[in-house]
Amino acid sequence: MKKYPLAIWILSLGAFAIGMTEFVIMGLLPNIARDLNVTVSDAGQLITGYALSVAIGGPIIVLATYKLPRKNLLILLMGIFIIGNGIGGIAPSYGLLMLSRIVAALAHGSFFGIGSILAANMVPPHKRASAMALMFTGLTMSNIIGVPFGTFVGQIFGWKMTFIIISVLGLLTLIGIIKFVPNQKDTQPISIKNELNVLKDVKLWLTLGVTLFGFSSVFAYFTYISQILTDVSHIEERWISFVLIIFGVGVTFGNIIGGKLADWNLNRSLNIIFIVFPIYIFMMYFIQSNSLLMIVGIFVFGLIGFSMSPSLQFKSMVISKDAPMLASTMNQSAFNIGNALGAFIGGIVVSQLEVKDLALVAPFLTLIGLIFFILERIVSKKEENSMSERLSSRAIPRQA
Repeated sequence: MKKYPLAIWILSLGAFAIGMTEFVIMGLLPNIARDLNVTVSDAGQLITGYALSVAIGGPIIVLATYKLPRKNLLILLMGIFIIGNGIGGIAPSYGLLMLSRIVAALAHGSFFGIGSILAANMVPPHKRASAMALMFTGLTMSNIIGVPFGTFVGQIFGWKMTFIIISVLGLLTLIGIIKFVPNQKDTQPISIKNELNVLKDVKLWLTLGVTLFGFSSVFAYFTYISQILTDVSHIEERWISFVLIIFGVGVTFGNIIGGKLADWNLNRSLNIIFIVFPIYIFMMYFIQSNSLLMIVGIFVFGLIGFSMSPSLQFKSMVISKDAPMLASTMNQSAFNIGNALGAFIGGIVVSQLEVKDLALVAPFLTLIGLIFFILERIVSKKEENSMSERLSSRAIPRQA
């Protein structure tokens, strides 16, 4: 608490609630399908609808509300989030539940995009990535605590109660934002021209490519982790939840370590992660058949895979320092598109090969992300050299 302002912990609570909304649906699909008289496959579209709303809605929300002060925008977003989950808590039909998912998801990308900027501005420059990582810890903790708890509540008291509880968490976050998050009136006013001009920056699009393919590799493997654990690692189904909690702990540590690495050296840390991670996933092909090694392996997988999260979020902000809101939100869109792409590619692999072969395919997605990262560094170096040459040419007449 002494190290980071209370406001960042409030934002982390909001991240926890949003993460719970996104992921708890996976454990409730059978219950929802049965109660609403739809197939599990149809219920699964509630996940797709949410992801698409995050990817498309986030940037639109930022552009539509650019005149609002950042704190006021966070308040608006949390209000939208509460309403969306509140609708889910009373939804009598599949269509209304889908609407609730789409509405709640509108807050997702913008909340993380703007919240991470506010968190970074609350601390000294050398702690900014760590402050952003602390906020994102709420998202990772939702997988360890929120999702199992929400699934348990949904199974005992009905899935609608889960969404009501999430709405209450959103309300607590809203109160905390109003009371504790500073207005940051000294920050540079948001310019719609600057926000749109950032779309012309090749470095931003290359960074979004890094995010998209970096995380698609994570979800190409993780989407089918339950099947891998039972069919390949031969772990009994009753132990799967325990192993996933271990994964969640690894994700949490990875998020914190990733923030520290980004504060140390942003580009070097990303370079290390994008070289180590594909090698590690490839190694998992040989350890995934051993249940004991796999328990440790899944912890390390979460740690390395999610250590890139705060670094990539911070990088998108650094690249677009004159217009960070849209860039940070678009980075969240890239995360979600990467999740969907990874699950899609993983599905193709599982249908054509064997589930164990995911460990051989997923690393190539990370390597594509590494290529995007190398291209971004080349473009940045060229721009830096060009700037140095212009400054040198201007200095010569003054020396004559």
